[in-house]
Amino acid sequence: MEKNNAAASAALSPAESALRDAALEYHRSPTRGKISITPTKALSNQRDLSLAYSPGVAYPCLDIERDPSLAADFTSRANLVGVITNGTAVLGLGDIGPLAAKPVMEGKGCLFKKFAGIDVFDIELAQRDPDKLIDIIAAMEPTLGGVNLEDIKAPECFYIERELSKRMNIPVFHDDQHGTAIISSAALLNGLELVGKDIANVKVAVSGAGAAAIACLDVMVGLGVSRQNVFVCDSRGVIHSEREDARAGKLDESKQRYCQVTAARTLADVVTGADVFLGCSAAGVLTADMVKTMGTQPIILALANPEPEIRPELAKAVRPDCIVATGRSDYPNQVNNVLCFPYIFRGALDCGATKITDGMKLACVREIAALAKAETSDEVAAAYAGQELAFGPDYLIPKPFDARLILRIAPAVAAAAAADGVATRPVTDLVAYRQSLERFVYQTGMFMRPVFAAAKAAPARVIYAEGEDERVLRAVQVALDEGLCKPTLIGRPAVLAARIQRAGLRLKLGQDVAVIDPEDDPRFRQYWEAYHQRMKRNGFTPEMAKSAVRRSNTAIGALAIGLGDADAMICGMVGRFDRHLEQVSDIVGLREGARQFAAMNALMMEKMTLFIADTFVNDDPSAEELADIAAMACEELRRFGLPPKLAFVSHSMFGSSTRPSALKMRRAHELFAARHPEVECDGEMHGDAALSESVRQAFLPDSKLKGAANLLVLPTLDAANILFNVLKISASQGVTVGPILLGAAAPVHILTPSATVRRIVNMTALAVADAREAQAARG
Repeated sequence: MEKNNAAASAALSPAESALRDAALEYHRSPTRGKISITPTKALSNQRDLSLAYSPGVAYPCLDIERDPSLAADFTSRANLVGVITNGTAVLGLGDIGPLAAKPVMEGKGCLFKKFAGIDVFDIELAQRDPDKLIDIIAAMEPTLGGVNLEDIKAPECFYIERELSKRMNIPVFHDDQHGTAIISSAALLNGLELVGKDIANVKVAVSGAGAAAIACLDVMVGLGVSRQNVFVCDSRGVIHSEREDARAGKLDESKQRYCQVTAARTLADVVTGADVFLGCSAAGVLTADMVKTMGTQPIILALANPEPEIRPELAKAVRPDCIVATGRSDYPNQVNNVLCFPYIFRGALDCGATKITDGMKLACVREIAALAKAETSDEVAAAYAGQELAFGPDYLIPKPFDARLILRIAPAVAAAAAADGVATRPVTDLVAYRQSLERFVYQTGMFMRPVFAAAKAAPARVIYAEGEDERVLRAVQVALDEGLCKPTLIGRPAVLAARIQRAGLRLKLGQDVAVIDPEDDPRFRQYWEAYHQRMKRNGFTPEMAKSAVRRSNTAIGALAIGLGDADAMICGMVGRFDRHLEQVSDIVGLREGARQFAAMNALMMEKMTLFIADTFVNDDPSAEELADIAAMACEELRRFGLPPKLAFVSHSMFGSSTRPSALKMRRAHELFAARHPEVECDGEMHGDAALSESVRQAFLPDSKLKGAANLLVLPTLDAANILFNVLKISASQGVTVGPILLGAAAPVHILTPSATVRRIVNMTALAVADAREAQAARG
């Protein structure tokens, strides 16, 4: 064994050796392997144990015995897929056996969880007999909600999947066949659209007749490819009616479907005049000379891995008009199965599908094809920075990290399952189902839903100070698509137009969005005069007012609100928070009854959403100011549909310290509680007591605050900002909302330079909801 390892290492290049070492360390440390099982219920006391196991567990057992469908309610089965292999055809490694295949199966489990939230048991079976393998897998139906067959060699894989689909009442899916088929078919649809060819008339030449190739052809025929126009080559050449195995009736059923009456005998023969080449075979089998003979604007799907049937640069050298897709990530148009399998299972599991039908596969194909034609999302743009990601010859199919895949594919699959009569729990409200899937896309999605609903009910006019920032442009496109607002961009029209085009967005200046040009706008005089009127008693001359307006987009946005050209503003993506706040304070000012500004941030953590104030404005607020800040923060929480549960946090625990800061927090609580008796609150207390009722009750059993606090008011800006940033990394994976500016006379939110597109969209919705509430209050 050591000699074999040494020989293998000696054959590797330095780069391959480095990759090998990194991969081995990745799988070894800090925890061996890539997956684990984590309990989803608390097991912290005797009562929990009695509910999780005996005697309490008997009750769901008896209910499931009476009604087996209740297993979906009381167990994890409806979200559990078995990734099952016998290790006979593992990636490009071949027949390496089930144990050696385990790292691949664990990796597949990671992808299911990462992209669709699906739990996985990886199951490696030491069984090569297809009938015995079928019996073993079928016997696991009570455990699993679905079966993903993986890396089982052809032709046995066809038989195994077919028989399991007959015997089992859960989805069975051989990803090596159908995943590749779905993605390549989406690429074919879009490629034919680009070259203007009718799918019913194209000639398809195929290299390979294994599981993937046959599955690809079956889906393509389902989409409209004529079977009479498909010519398949296996290791013995063209599959034709005069071949010895065909005449002897020895072709397996999958190959027999594509057996042709033809004089063609070689791949070169069938490639001549072909509109499409499909390769699921071996490296280099399609030569440049063959490509020269293909029809006009040929589509080449060279899917052999890791080396395709022909490299794209070789094909394009002889046929610049060709469109090429491969299985490799270092070329455009990667046919990657992760675009499909997590989401087809997500839809199938959620509707209780008993099988994966052809209709479900075709629905998946069409949604993938359609998504490639939509504008690029911010996540994809960030993940593939520098690449041109607009629908065209080099962008036929979406990228794997496009978070919108689940929102499109899962509902389409669930709808197709219902239409095909295989859904045992049909999804009756696809709009609500799609919204529920947003929890896998935007971790703020469920939390922000009340705010989005309020914003959509009455879209307001929102002005964006940094209109030329690409994040802002992408956010505005989303806001328009969601019906959240009527946007105005501050920016130079030529720059805006160029960046909109570069980002592949559909925004139309002057139609979808209004524009204020900071360098040349007919409203300039009106704006600087308004600014001077506001600031003339602060030492500003007319010339200084002109300069200030030219120099600050935030000042322009704030003036637009004051002059009635906008209802709300988003700013802060460039520059210091304090500088933006100064402009907001000077021009927008405090709302009636407010004595200071403050800032609050929200953190989306695994088990709760936590708000923290004051994170950006007041260095060392007094007890009076903290009570006011808490009141404004509670008001904002209600906009999210959350009843505020407030803790005034300190180093002191209910009087354990008499230091000035402890006395300040104690007094702040007293002031707030007297003014707002309806709000659950307490203080001063430690941070752990704020989040744990048991810790709190050990000190103060009659505390008015019940459960965990969702709003923490800290004694200083330093304390609040430090806590927020530590939790942002350690507990919420960077998923936050804010900063939310409190106390302004109009809805204005000053973000930070690290703001993402999703955060800008979220804050847009919040600004609109604030604007409409303020308008309703004014009558």
